[in-house]
Amino acid sequence: MKQAILARSDLGMTPGKLAAQVAHASLSAYLKSDSKTQKIWKRDGQTKIVLKAPNQNVLFEFKKIAEENKIPAVIIKDAGRTQLEPGTITTLGIGPAEDSLLDEIVCDLSLY
Repeated sequence: MKQAILARSDLGMTPGKLAAQVAHASLSAYLKSDSKTQKIWKRDGQTKIVLKAPNQNVLFEFKKIAEENKIPAVIIKDAGRTQLEPGTITTLGIGPAEDSLLDEIVCDLSLY
């Protein structure tokens, strides 16, 4: 069981900003999952992968695919306190979900 975090590669986020947005996406998607899934994912090491998304449209496309497969998915918007304008869509958290299902969905994306 793992999560996939899709982060926009077109924003030029610094490594620290990227890390913060990925953390927001991971926690938000985790909190959207059911308690049984949460327990399994925590027990098994909280595996996650971070993948490149070229733009915000890709995030919305993958959110729809995840939801069609009944996998929790959450879009993250930045508060705009540092590098980005308020409301900028930065990341998408998907899962936790079974590895094979998640891999099937995100297999064409590159690691960040």
